[in-house]
Amino acid sequence: MKTFSSKILTLDKKGDDSSFLYSFNRIFVPKIIKMKILITGASGFIGSFIVEEALRRGYETWAAVRKSSSRVFLQDERIRLIELNLSSQQQLEEQLRDHHFDYVVHAAGATKCLHPDDFFRINTEGTQHLVGALMALKMPLRRFVFISSLSIMGAIREQQPYTEIMESDEPHPNTAYGKSKLAAEQWLQTLSDFPYVILRPTGVYGPRERDYFTQIQSIKRHVDFAVGYQRQDITFVYVTDVVQAVFLALEKGAVGRKYILSDGEVYQSSEFSDLVHEALGRPWWIRITAPIWLLRVITWGGDWWGRLTGRLSVLNKDKFNILRQRNWRCDISPARQELGYEPQVKLAEGVRRSIQWYQENKWL
Repeated sequence: MKTFSSKILTLDKKGDDSSFLYSFNRIFVPKIIKMKILITGASGFIGSFIVEEALRRGYETWAAVRKSSSRVFLQDERIRLIELNLSSQQQLEEQLRDHHFDYVVHAAGATKCLHPDDFFRINTEGTQHLVGALMALKMPLRRFVFISSLSIMGAIREQQPYTEIMESDEPHPNTAYGKSKLAAEQWLQTLSDFPYVILRPTGVYGPRERDYFTQIQSIKRHVDFAVGYQRQDITFVYVTDVVQAVFLALEKGAVGRKYILSDGEVYQSSEFSDLVHEALGRPWWIRITAPIWLLRVITWGGDWWGRLTGRLSVLNKDKFNILRQRNWRCDISPARQELGYEPQVKLAEGVRRSIQWYQENKWL
């Protein structure tokens, strides 16, 4: 009498009775379990694109939001929303206690704050609280990807001819934002047995983004404003290329590594404006280049007005340090070699796509 296993073997060799094998698979072979991913900052610019890619890849996708977060880019019915309070580790432990995640992407953070201390409260302490909760709950993560920034490096290699900022360079952040991100990175580096990977993108742009959008609005209104007369080399990375790097880091990123991201090209300060002007149909415009000292006066006034009114000004001390920095060249070869990262969208195409989205969604 043939055993059950020999029956299966015989059927496999003969290639007949497929209905029997189908029934066996349905009953005895477990279904493929989806990987579970948690994305913080899911309602934001970069986070919402990470959510979309996670869904496309078939992950069970959990989007972390606050009660006040907009859900406008989180409409897909497959998204599982979870409210997390990053200001309290204790509350995070309670909110996450009944969950298990294979991957976490920490994209939450503040890029603009009225008070410098708020950057550290949100970007540094928020990261500490989240990771602390995950460790306290002994969450068996495969990878934790932290979205940092090239701003942690500050104004280095500023002597002409400019050379690329390297991962091995010592950071000297010159903004409260950059300092808060660096503090979070340094804290992660003190941990043992925690599978973190850090990404440091340069200027991220694309649909839904609001900072570069301010410049696009200005050009549409016929004014292009630039700062400084010294050569400025700048770099960009389109949002979907950042997302590409996130999932490569989840799959291949070496624990403890830090990868700089850009589109692999270097641009002059006027090129972004020229491309925007072209994509907008070449409206008439006035191009103003202001000296650095004038920008400092304007941003000082912006900081003063912000403290007086309680409303954040677009032109502030952090923005001054970002605009006056002359060298944003950066080395992405480690990301290319170790992750297989290859930027797909260069600036001309990215600007075209962005402006098309702004126009279609009535932002412009």
